[in-house]
Amino acid sequence: MSSITADTPVVRADADHVPMRRVLAFMAMVFGMFMSILDIQIVSASLAEIQAGLSASSDEVAWVQTAYLIAEVIMIPLSGFLARMLSTRILFTLAAAGFTAASALCATASNIDQMILYRALQGFIGGAMIPSVFAAAFTIFPPSKRAVVSPMIGLVATLAPTIGPTVGGYLSHAMSWHWLFLVNVPFGIVVTLAVWNLVDFDKPDLSLFSRFDWYGLFGMAAFLGALEYVLEEGPLDDWFEDEVIVVMTVVLVVGALVFFWRAFTAKEPIVDLTAFKNRNFAFGSLFSFIMGVGLYGLTYLYPVYLGRIRGYDSLMIGETMFVSGMAMFFTAPISGKLSTRLDPRVMMAIGFVSFGLGTWLMTGITHDWDFYELLIPQILRGFGLMMAMVPINNIALGTLAPQVIKGASGLYNLTRNLGGAVGLALINTMINDRTALHYDRLAERVRWGSQVAEDRMAEIAANLSAAGIDGNQAAIGQMVQLVKREASVMAFSDVFLFLTGLFVALCALCVFVQKPKTGVKVDAH
Repeated sequence: MSSITADTPVVRADADHVPMRRVLAFMAMVFGMFMSILDIQIVSASLAEIQAGLSASSDEVAWVQTAYLIAEVIMIPLSGFLARMLSTRILFTLAAAGFTAASALCATASNIDQMILYRALQGFIGGAMIPSVFAAAFTIFPPSKRAVVSPMIGLVATLAPTIGPTVGGYLSHAMSWHWLFLVNVPFGIVVTLAVWNLVDFDKPDLSLFSRFDWYGLFGMAAFLGALEYVLEEGPLDDWFEDEVIVVMTVVLVVGALVFFWRAFTAKEPIVDLTAFKNRNFAFGSLFSFIMGVGLYGLTYLYPVYLGRIRGYDSLMIGETMFVSGMAMFFTAPISGKLSTRLDPRVMMAIGFVSFGLGTWLMTGITHDWDFYELLIPQILRGFGLMMAMVPINNIALGTLAPQVIKGASGLYNLTRNLGGAVGLALINTMINDRTALHYDRLAERVRWGSQVAEDRMAEIAANLSAAGIDGNQAAIGQMVQLVKREASVMAFSDVFLFLTGLFVALCALCVFVQKPKTGVKVDAH
């Protein structure tokens, strides 16, 4: 016989039952979200193949990824309003069908302009699927089921971008770059049909259409779209030295002013910011932002190092990156079990420490680090992400009222994507600045008069002369390349040190989070 006090919430057994129809519907939605997040990074290891196939320049082909990110980041917060207006069933069905059609169009692109347009459509439409899954998870499932549901969505949110380069590398090598997009078509059709026939979580409220805040939408689109552009292109174009960056910054500021003005004054704002009054949601969103920095930052850093320093192709990069994905997969059930037994703040701290330890080990990186040197840091990264993401999801969304959770889910997912964008901008800027700094310092040490440098030059020249090459001139060229390579490696080390400090600081913030109250399941007898 269990003892019950006046303050003990009672959860009946039948309240914990979730119909199989809804479980299947939710699984179909999770798979749709997986496709949407996967496609952010699926092209990252295969941009060279797309560039060659579409006869594009290196600057143009970068927009294959940037266009997707800009469009997606606009839709994610908008999806909460659309879900209330159209219902989860209609919105998700339209999103899955539109994403599938846009994927097929991407595969048919014959020039870079078409590809950029189709990728923007793909990102914008597909972005609606991501918050819908988080909202559904915390709406239709009781707290007793979250030990299973939360690790599932946490795994998808972190695993999909991590294995994106792996999946893309295999597809482009085994077949062609077209299959990066065609692979979505059969699965997208299945998801569309499943969601239309199975989802019955809520009803549409079409009266909201007459109160649609168009000024708020345009302000949000200008604000978030310009912000994403500035963060993506700023490090490449020397920030405010570029005229377009300055113009887009003005658009960003004006859009932000309009967006926040409408958010606080409109009767039915396009994005409801009141969820930030909830202390745990505010901290959960902050943690999600920083996790976005680490998640997308390292998914970018590893391929850049392997391609630029080690000379790996997309398939080899994918095979090396697969380790983190496997670590996440095996950690997911462990984190689910621990979430029912361990204080979520302790779980988050374990995750942050594991992630920070992985990046700290990477500060010793050299130009000859290979699969085995990267193995332990990648395992720690995968383990840390899953250990942290599950409690963060529960803390941010687990205590919100049902009527605000759709809008809050969009904001929560937006913070992770914006964290990724800010993180990539910081990382690219650091790599550029620190590489230049280390190059100057190393160049001073290999100038004429340095005995070590002259001995090394003489050795290179002798080897080249033996091969019938003008040794002295070629030796200078090789020495310059060696200095550039070592400067780049040292810059990577600096970035990993920065990420280590970031995640160590997160551990200190865990103490400000309130432990969520959980229901106690009581025996009926």
